[in-house]
Amino acid sequence: MVIKVLAIGDVGNIIHTISKYTKSEIHIINFFKDGAGNYTYENDVETFSNYKINDHVKKIDEIADEYDVCITMGTGERIAYLADLNYITFYVGRDIDAPRFIKNSKEEWFNEPLHRLNFLERFFYKKTFQNAIAHLAYTWVFEHLKKYTSHGIKMDMIPVNQEIFKPDLKPLELEKKKFTFFSPQRMGRPKGTDLIWKALPLCKSDFEIIQVEWYDVSTNEELEIKKELIKTKPSQVKLVPMIKREDMSRYYNHADAVLGNMRIGTYALIELEGIICKKPVIQYTNPEMKILANGKELISPMIPTSNDPKIIAETIDKIVLNEEFREELLNKEYNFAREISDPEKNALWWDDFFNEIHKKYPKIRKNSSVFQIKIRLLLILIGNRLYWKNV
Repeated sequence: MVIKVLAIGDVGNIIHTISKYTKSEIHIINFFKDGAGNYTYENDVETFSNYKINDHVKKIDEIADEYDVCITMGTGERIAYLADLNYITFYVGRDIDAPRFIKNSKEEWFNEPLHRLNFLERFFYKKTFQNAIAHLAYTWVFEHLKKYTSHGIKMDMIPVNQEIFKPDLKPLELEKKKFTFFSPQRMGRPKGTDLIWKALPLCKSDFEIIQVEWYDVSTNEELEIKKELIKTKPSQVKLVPMIKREDMSRYYNHADAVLGNMRIGTYALIELEGIICKKPVIQYTNPEMKILANGKELISPMIPTSNDPKIIAETIDKIVLNEEFREELLNKEYNFAREISDPEKNALWWDDFFNEIHKKYPKIRKNSSVFQIKIRLLLILIGNRLYWKNV
């Protein structure tokens, strides 16, 4: 039997990449495409036509019976809850390190809350969390998930779409006068941009950084951080507009190395993409963070293992000035990334997981009482007004 999976939301195109290799048939509905979505979404993915939650729920309710399993990412969880589905939640960031069901929840590197929700809103989001039939998270995100459930599943493999990210694609036709780093991640404190800014004046080598101009601006605090980053941008940094996903490999291939995250302590997609394009990656690695893949524990070779700006600067200089060191580092990183990001190995894990879920929950519908469903909708109308707000 082929399992048919309905995916609501797809952060980082992770599920889209998986869908190319699984035996399970995965249909993705992502959120309304605008802003960053115009650059980061895959072109062949269905999207909701607007921001209205009631329209989202109506759409999912109309098609749900065509599928066996539901998986959600981001705020897809609340849609599946309102549509009364049995759903898996897959966390890759802010939805669990600053969960909406915690009063004035904030990320550890910020002073301002990310969410200021009233009691009814928090109660609603607590129910969306509790009603999930499984919770998954990878690497650093799992450290937050396990605060709220003892049944969370740790999943550290992240697939890289090797049809897009490959080292033999023609690089950009740009003149390159000096050693060049590429940094495609958003700019902000969660990515460690502030630490990189402090490190660059300490560097002794000559290089430039191609940095995508894309910021975290969910709160007033982040808006002020954005202004400060623009004001204090080091001379080595060259800002470029957002890049279409299909053009990313050409930037990786143009660069000599990649600058990754300097705060969370582990890899995300951009680090793995860069390595698969055979570029050495600088990324802060927390040695205490455990990584599990294919039933074994792995140790990330990415450096540095401290995010002190002085250490970051020393690492950058070593990458720029020492070709032998770069090659040795890339060899270690490439072997690691192949194990973590291989889409076929990822697909095997997901096929087994979807089959296990379907055996345990043969129907996608939860079949709650009409009264229970109406209470959920009433809770939304009174507490959060999601039906009227564009959130």
